[in-house]
Amino acid sequence: MKQFQTRDWVRVAMSLGVSTWALTAAAAVAQVANPVPTPAGNDTERPEEVSEPDIVVTGFRAALNSALNQKRRETAAVDSIVADDIGKFPDSNLAESMQRIPGVALARGDGGEGRNISVRGLGAAFTRVRINGMEGTAQTGSSDIYGAGNNGRSFDFNVFPTEIFSALSVRKTPSADVEDGSLGATVDLNAPKPLDNNEDFVLTATARGIYNELSKKVDPRASLLVSKSFADGTFGVLASGAYQKRHLREVGYSAVDILSANTNGGFCSPVGFAPVNPAVGNKGATATLCSTGNPRTSTVAAYQTIQNLRRADLPNTPGSGAFLPRLPRYLNSEQDQERIGGTVTFQFKPDDATDISLDLLYSRFEVTRRDNYIAAISFGRSIANNGQPMVSVRDIAFDGNGSLVNATFDGVDVRSEGLVDNFVSTFKQANLNFKRSLTDTLEVSGLVGLNQSIWDGRKRLQTFMDVIDSDNFTLDARNGSTPAIGFGFDVADPNNYSYAPPLADGTVLGGFSYQGKPSKNDTKNLTGEVNVAWKAGDDLTIKAGGQYRESDFLSTFLRPFNADTVVRALPAGTTLASITRQVTGVGGLWGNGAPDSWAAIDPDKWAQTFGFDAVRYCGVECGGGRSRVREEIKSAYIMGTFDLGDRYGVGLRGDVGVRYVKTDMRASGIIAVAPPAGVTSPTNLVGQYAVAYNAYDDWLPSVNFVVEPVQNLLVRLSAAKVLARPELGLLTPTSGVNPITRVGNINNPFLDPIRADTFDAAVEWYFRPGSLLSVAYFRKNIKSFIQNVNSQIPFNQLGLPNALLENSNTAPDELFTVSQPFNTPGGPLEGVELNAQVPLTFLPGFLRNFGFLANYTRVTSTIRYILASVNGVPTVTTTADLVGLSKNTASGTLYYEDDRFSIRSTANYRDRFIRGIPASPGSDLQGNAPTLYVDASASYNLTDRIKLIVEAQNLTDEQNRLYTDSVRQDTLFETRIGRTVTVGVTFRL
Repeated sequence: MKQFQTRDWVRVAMSLGVSTWALTAAAAVAQVANPVPTPAGNDTERPEEVSEPDIVVTGFRAALNSALNQKRRETAAVDSIVADDIGKFPDSNLAESMQRIPGVALARGDGGEGRNISVRGLGAAFTRVRINGMEGTAQTGSSDIYGAGNNGRSFDFNVFPTEIFSALSVRKTPSADVEDGSLGATVDLNAPKPLDNNEDFVLTATARGIYNELSKKVDPRASLLVSKSFADGTFGVLASGAYQKRHLREVGYSAVDILSANTNGGFCSPVGFAPVNPAVGNKGATATLCSTGNPRTSTVAAYQTIQNLRRADLPNTPGSGAFLPRLPRYLNSEQDQERIGGTVTFQFKPDDATDISLDLLYSRFEVTRRDNYIAAISFGRSIANNGQPMVSVRDIAFDGNGSLVNATFDGVDVRSEGLVDNFVSTFKQANLNFKRSLTDTLEVSGLVGLNQSIWDGRKRLQTFMDVIDSDNFTLDARNGSTPAIGFGFDVADPNNYSYAPPLADGTVLGGFSYQGKPSKNDTKNLTGEVNVAWKAGDDLTIKAGGQYRESDFLSTFLRPFNADTVVRALPAGTTLASITRQVTGVGGLWGNGAPDSWAAIDPDKWAQTFGFDAVRYCGVECGGGRSRVREEIKSAYIMGTFDLGDRYGVGLRGDVGVRYVKTDMRASGIIAVAPPAGVTSPTNLVGQYAVAYNAYDDWLPSVNFVVEPVQNLLVRLSAAKVLARPELGLLTPTSGVNPITRVGNINNPFLDPIRADTFDAAVEWYFRPGSLLSVAYFRKNIKSFIQNVNSQIPFNQLGLPNALLENSNTAPDELFTVSQPFNTPGGPLEGVELNAQVPLTFLPGFLRNFGFLANYTRVTSTIRYILASVNGVPTVTTTADLVGLSKNTASGTLYYEDDRFSIRSTANYRDRFIRGIPASPGSDLQGNAPTLYVDASASYNLTDRIKLIVEAQNLTDEQNRLYTDSVRQDTLFETRIGRTVTVGVTFRL
């Protein structure tokens, strides 16, 4: 495992930041002392309109200038990234590119790939995304540690190849003419149009090879764009396509959860210790045996060390202050990805007053992920599952916070587990946009469109084989943030494992699970809107319009017949050696005690041996699930935009308006129940069908002012009321439990939206062409919040049938941690953004081709969380930051560009943030440790038409670490993804 100290990186970043701002100040002083000459007779010319002699403004720098000009013209706070040429977006991942925008933090998923974003501390669920002007939804799957999949409104940017877009913008303050639904930002993704580039014919093609140091494979990536105009440039057609194939590998450590030693009944007591645990006669326990054939080897010193550690809230509960990993394990994850996308746009502009375009867009993202784990499974199980009370502890040590330092155990069950997850995410959209100037003062515009997002989880198959009562199992965290694991036997020898039906006492000897697949999320969005703009005078324009949106979210999953879920013995003549393979290379890539190889069931050989292809599935009639949320949103707005110029001695422009929104929601669902034991074919509907309705309306006023007290200095002020609707998955009137982990959830279709009052203020100094220094302050008074409230409730008090516990060895009276979402009081969120964009054109010689971007954001919030409740009444509360909020984020880019060569490097820092509140009992939260990712890219123009490209991601081999509890910070998950290098060539005709 690579060791690193994030604090060292922070010090480097802070030093670079100080140097950057010092250099920026020097540049500003130089500009004041030696201003760029302004042509005679034009005292009001903007800097972006001034061209400096002998400075090449192309490529990346030209894209920065274009984005800066867009920002300056807007009345709202808008930051953009645009292509430096048609068909060439400047980054390899849409989400990763947005890290350069102030206030934007990236959330990474499997393989370290950028997945979604948070803006100014507000997570992906608070950000709306529009594609070609129409709101869209994009959902993908993921590993369990990253949420297992997206059932909400969060937008997964990794669904799309970047090459099919030409620009994106992040709108941080609202205007009445922008649709509602965002607390954080509205992100616009725009595909290129054929008549926007003023060229009769364009053809660009790019081919790349991508190499990752862990997967050790070269993968292809290619794109093509063709644009042609006809009829003297009044009609155009543009088509683009992109293809990418990736092989990703991720290695590391996972604990799944951190539990106190008392959670599952404590450990096996030493011989002669009173009280005896487990009790004599329970699962074969005697005065000398923990269970049948499993000796009591605990030492009094080790056992008493655990017993003496007690939490302050549970002073009478031995072991409540001793924390251990629930499933300590090494992991190896390999992904095969295929991503394709394309656009077709028809554009008609018969005159300057008319613009009609039809945009068609398609994207398909398929992933097959193969996860393998070698894990101890006893620490997360009670006596009913032959778990922790059957484990002896011979030696153990904890630190002052109760975190495990090192330990040696006997009687530990070990599992080699494999998971194959295959899903396909597709997105389709067609929208017609039009704009027509009816007179010199009256313009009408609008759009009508339909899009569909489907996340099709085709397979999620778990297979595993077990070793029962392994001795000399060790955990040792003395040399790093993650423990080294010793399993006590040769994990590479398949003959050490078992795969057979469970024993009568509940001992599991291997098996499989379909894990709720196949499943599908199907989201359809219909949008229609009309806008009218009337120029009431030279200074004032009145805008009004209406919009209708309809969203239909349907989620389903199938269930195999009971007869097809029974673990069968290996056929005669078949051994584990014949249906297993070796997971290799983890030890060399991760280190920290990971084995060089371990045996794992080969899913293809297993499927062939047991006839997996013959498995029969059915829907709600035999325990499958089906839920639906339909939203109908009607809105109308009126606003005035004004530009008074500098007639009053200062420049003044802005907009004032109000938007009315009415939301009607209908949710339905089936609470899935397994069919009775022995049923092997579909029966009548099994489950409870529920329907719920909810409706609410809102008035959302907004105002944006831009004041220019002196030339090139802008002061922005903004205030508004905003809302964000609850996650779709929370609105379905369904419930469910996991009998193995003893957790459950009950949804809430009557949730109100999250509402907030916002205020923003910014000062922007455009002191040179293409240059900016700015500072912004923002505050959001979040009036209500949605959080899951956990309660400890026996299963038999949940009102759910005992059939849900089938094949789990879980008793109906066992406690379940049940979570239900509620509207709770929110709290304030505020922050400051610093931003600099400086081309160093004031320097002599080749140094004038350098430039840099730098930004820093500090955000704080105060949210009251309910950690525990009894019958819905809070019993334990805490105050913490908003989930997903990093207090500090920063990004810096240094670039060089001349007429042939371009190179840039970007560093992105994200401070720690909360992933979930509450965590398991005894832990206040789940968090993500700080990260610093460094990327670079370079290009060289061989000719006017051919360009070579080299890109590198994660140059410092950064690792992502998740932890539990803000004080202990016990590692839940830490992996290595390695460095990635891309080499390619671009051709333009």
